[in-house]
Parts: sequence; structure tokens; C-alpha cells
Amino acid sequence: MRFIIRVVINAFSLWVVSLISVLAVDITPFPPGEMLQLVLTLLAVGAIFALVNTIIGTVIKVIAFPLYILTFGLIALIVNGFLLWLTAWITSGFGWGLTVGNFWWGIVAALLIAIINGIFGFILRPQNKRHD
Repeated sequence: MRFIIRVVINAFSLWVVSLISVLAVDITPFPPGEMLQLVLTLLAVGAIFALVNTIIGTVIKVIAFPLYILTFGLIALIVNGFLLWLTAWITSGFGWGLTVGNFWWGIVAALLIAIINGIFGFILRPQNKRHD
């Protein structure tokens, strides 16, 4: 259930970032490109981004742990931008999905995605029940 919520939040975050035209981040929907295809594409890209973040992101974060300490966590911006770029590369092979115009705009887009995911993660987190 948590993975599905994570995919939906990623899809929403990617949609919001793609609306900001300055970032050169775009979503190419399945043909013929109507609203249902756009939503399905966003969900598919959100799932791929969640998988890339879970599998490859975890490995990179473990390997780059000393860099996280040396840079006080700022290397996370570069790592998240790389993971977003990797997601765009994976989905470009299908002829639909995410396109990132520039690696540095990808870092800015990844920062915005992290902020949006953090806000929704805070709102949707499960509440601990008290046992009195």
C-alpha cells in the first residue's frame, strides 16, 4: 500500500514539475496523448522513479555515505538529479515518459520533487495510535 501511495505522490510531483516550463522537464504520454494516457504515463513514470530510487538510490547512498558527511548532505541534490535523469533515460527507450533537457535542470527538478514528496509524505504519514 505504501508503494502505491509513493507512486501516486511521485506522479503528482512529476506532473507539477513538468508544468514549470523553465525546468525543461517534460512528460511525453502514450499515443494518442489524451488525458487518460497522460495519467497512465505519469503513474508508470512515477513507478519507475520509485523503483530507481529504491534500488539504485539506496546503493548509491550507501556507497556515497562519506560524501554525504563531507558535504553535509548537499550531495543528495546531485544524487537525486542523477536518479531523475536515469529515470528519463530508462523511459526514453519506450518512446514515452520523462525527458530532462539538462542535468542541472534535472537537479532543480529533483529538488522540487523532493519538496513536494516531503510535504505529501508529512500529510499522509500514518498516525501512531496511543494505547492508554
